[in-house]
Amino acid sequence: MTERPIILGIVGDSAAGKTTLTRGIAQVLGSDDVTIICTDDYHRYDRQQRAEMGISALNPDCNYLDIIQQHLTLLRTGQPILKPIYNHTTGAFDPPEYIKPAKFVIVEGLLGYSTRGMRDNYDVKVYLAPPETLRASWKINRDTRKRGYSEAEVREQLKKRESDSEDFIRPQRQWADVIVSFYPPGEQSDQDELLLNVRLVLRPTIPHPEFSDLLGPKTGQLASAVRLELDRDMGKPVDVLEVDAHATAEQVIELERMLCNEVPYLGKFCSLEGNPIIGKLIGTTGETLQSYPLALTQLLITYHVLKAAKIHQ
Repeated sequence: MTERPIILGIVGDSAAGKTTLTRGIAQVLGSDDVTIICTDDYHRYDRQQRAEMGISALNPDCNYLDIIQQHLTLLRTGQPILKPIYNHTTGAFDPPEYIKPAKFVIVEGLLGYSTRGMRDNYDVKVYLAPPETLRASWKINRDTRKRGYSEAEVREQLKKRESDSEDFIRPQRQWADVIVSFYPPGEQSDQDELLLNVRLVLRPTIPHPEFSDLLGPKTGQLASAVRLELDRDMGKPVDVLEVDAHATAEQVIELERMLCNEVPYLGKFCSLEGNPIIGKLIGTTGETLQSYPLALTQLLITYHVLKAAKIHQ
């Protein structure tokens, strides 16, 4: 490869929305140009062994962090890896997969930022932090529909894993460049997968788009659904972008235009008519839903990935 791959990290607790976010970003970048790696494949023990040992998959001791780090280093230099595969349906391991990195590599999972060596391999680091009540609802829906668990079993698992979530997963938030929190607006039920606001904490660890126009007079389509404000995160100043649940397709197109106009080389990834493949998610009954706050989030993260690609050309 004449250019090294650009690596995007997406980390968060179980059922925090990592796969949904990853899928949309990969579609925008183009599936042929994206390699997706799930760090959950690097579990040290299968489901039966974990149950016998009383250890959860969230515990670093239950994962080959050293091999994740080694594989990230290889991928960053354009070299292939032999990646393990953990089967979430059977709870066992399938034969490993030979993978060559594409132009972009998305690494999603539970413990992607656990070591300094792992963190040093990412160009952009995203952390997903939905409210715990919403994440629990997502996990119950997913695990009962797709993984064969009862609701009682999922709730018991959440309870048992809480200490590991607090000790090992949430501390990784501190290393992220962008923190994504989908949440229900006002008194809206958190069961509604469409009506979710999103709060994006934009840390100054990477350059962000020029959103200063949003701070000025209320003009354009975006103003009614998108706000930019200053806040503090872990004691340091940050920009916070808020997108309302009722954001529309027209507002997605306007943000897309803003990003494309700011960085001309993004042009081939932009469509001023809007990009219909982003913002899609699967509802609780299997239907395809459209979330414009999700679409705006996927666009923003894609922008960062492409900007990193330009910087490292």
